[in-house]
Amino acid sequence: MQAPIHSLASLFKQLGLPAEPEDIEKFVTSHSPLKPSLKLADAFFWTPSQAEFLRDEILEDADWAEVVDQLNLMLRKKPITGKQN
Repeated sequence: MQAPIHSLASLFKQLGLPAEPEDIEKFVTSHSPLKPSLKLADAFFWTPSQAEFLRDEILEDADWAEVVDQLNLMLRKKPITGKQN
């Protein structure tokens, strides 16, 4: 299995978003979980150009597709907040 061509940070940069690890964590926490029926590119928080990029990369199974899938999975998980007792 090959390593992904692009990193999550590079995807965030490509989307014009802050790309430091804490920025990515904050983005995922504030935008998740997405409804199972909602396609990633159809989420309300993307600009039209971001949505188009995400849609195209998945449809074309382009070199960004693997990291887009990773972001998709991250946004589907319920964020863990606060302490666990």
